Amino acid sequence: MHARADDSDTVSAWPDDIFAILQRFEVRQVPYVPDAGHSQLIRRVLASSTMRGIPLTTEEEGVALLLGAWAGGQRGVLLMQSSGVGNCINMLSLTQIFRFPFLTLVTMRGEWGEFNPWQVPMGSATQAAFELAGIKVLRASHPQEVREVVEAAASQAYNACTPTAVLLSQRLIGAKVFVK
Repeated sequence: MHARADDSDTVSAWPDDIFAILQRFEVRQVPYVPDAGHSQLIRRVLASSTMRGIPLTTEEEGVALLLGAWAGGQRGVLLMQSSGVGNCINMLSLTQIFRFPFLTLVTMRGEWGEFNPWQVPMGSATQAAFELAGIKVLRASHPQEVREVVEAAASQAYNACTPTAVLLSQRLIGAKVFVK
């Protein structure tokens, strides 16, 4: 299985844009569940001397980890796939109770060219689930939008303590296909 995207030249540039924004906002902790859509960004984080990539067994651990990072004086960002958002519903209440700077970057599945029917239900409900939990949602569907959208989301999350999710559309990351 591999990802396919509309324009291979621009696909590899937007994760670098995100990494640069995270550095500028002094993000130090990056919990993630391994995901092909975030793989380039995860590699950049793991190679960084200023950020700590933290692999998770389940996405809701990342919400608690970001709260702990903030309590300890550090900023973080949670990387996950849309199928993991449902796992976080109870933990997302922490963003309202503690009003901490929560930012998550979510690679979408279940939309644009999806082959796996199991990804469609949560992919269709991701934005609504976040909004019901009081999380502001921004979306990037094209490489040229990523920098502006992530910059705005980071500013909302870290400066205004507004819990924010960025949905990185499946059109942006590329539809996954099985190849023999």
